[in-house]
Amino acid sequence: MTHKTNSFAMIAFCALGVIWGSNFIYMKLAANLISPLQIVFFRVLFGFVPVVIYAQLRGTLRWQHLRHSGHFFVMGMLATAVYYYGFAKGTSLLLSGVAGAVSGAIPLFSFLLAVLFIAEEKATRLKIAGVLVGFIGVVIIGRPSGADLASTNLEGVAYMVAGSLSVGASFVYAKKFVIPLKIPAAALTTYQLGIGLLMLSLFTDYSGIGKIFTNFHASIGLIVGLGLLGTGLAYIIYYYIVEKLGAVSASSVTYIPPVIALLIGSLIVGEPIVLFDYAATVLIFAGVFLLKRSPRNRLNLKRTAVSSKLA
Repeated sequence: MTHKTNSFAMIAFCALGVIWGSNFIYMKLAANLISPLQIVFFRVLFGFVPVVIYAQLRGTLRWQHLRHSGHFFVMGMLATAVYYYGFAKGTSLLLSGVAGAVSGAIPLFSFLLAVLFIAEEKATRLKIAGVLVGFIGVVIIGRPSGADLASTNLEGVAYMVAGSLSVGASFVYAKKFVIPLKIPAAALTTYQLGIGLLMLSLFTDYSGIGKIFTNFHASIGLIVGLGLLGTGLAYIIYYYIVEKLGAVSASSVTYIPPVIALLIGSLIVGEPIVLFDYAATVLIFAGVFLLKRSPRNRLNLKRTAVSSKLA
């Protein structure tokens, strides 16, 4: 790899972290005008467009892939519809920075599911310690922060956890059933988003969906920031850095979005994020770090993922 190529890959790496970290404020702004399901519909719709164009230009789409439509349906549900809805709903109930911090716990939930359903994935002491430390961080994030916010905090974290469990399940499902198909990542992403979009189009209530266009910042954030950039372009950038830097290095990008989300929430938007929230984020990071440090960790979550990682 040339120095120029390596430098461009690192720029793409940082850009991806910022793009993913910005997703939460876009969801928060949109949630003031439309429902979480409508947010997800727009996100997948405008995320699907650049991905299908990219896959077509790469020549990775094949009609014979349709015989695996059952697997694509499961991935579209787990790694797109349910995952994105959980995060959109959770973000609507939490501070955007706090929601971003909770999203950093995705690897913890993925590991728990991997231990249950993948035979070669074993629970070591270091991994268990990592999960416990990370979960303590999640519990602190979900603490009652006043009588009026207690139920909202807990419900919001519950939705974020549900979204994390869904995408974690998609990693495990992909590891067992999708990756062995040897279908190019760009094609898998296209099928996943396409089927996810079809499901969302059938279940979304469109009443009042046009309200998003009454606010310029919210509509641009949703369509461009969350859809075109945060979903569509983010997939393309991710596969680029995997190719140039390797899957292990690329997986480190997951540490950036929670920090970006917290900084945007506290410094730019002025959300009342307190010291406990930052401490909880550090604990989540520490848990994920311990999990990845384990020498017996054979499940590379980012290698098997055909979806985005952090919201």
